[in-house]
Amino acid sequence: MSDCLFCRIVAGEIPSTKVYEDDTVFAFRDIAPQAPTHILVIPKVHIPGCDGVTAENSALVAHIFEVIPAIARAEGLTGGYRVVSNCGPDAGQTVPHLHFHILGGKPLTLEMA
Repeated sequence: MSDCLFCRIVAGEIPSTKVYEDDTVFAFRDIAPQAPTHILVIPKVHIPGCDGVTAENSALVAHIFEVIPAIARAEGLTGGYRVVSNCGPDAGQTVPHLHFHILGGKPLTLEMA
């Protein structure tokens, strides 16, 4: 989608600090981090959010969850980390493109959930 912020990041139209990329997944540092490590992991194809996950694209989501621990290890998150996906505006989703936040680098409180 040409007007999607994350699609434009994947396309290289908007700069980001990439931490991981393969044929289907892109991960980059959040520009407003909520923890010392705050990385967004997104599919390269546009999926509007959790409600857009289907039988046809669920293997991509499974792959993302294979990539997340590798990113966490590479970032040195040995004490644990949190994975968050906000689904819809009432949950705080501000970019309508499926994405997962990796948060870590310090003990996280429940208030950060």
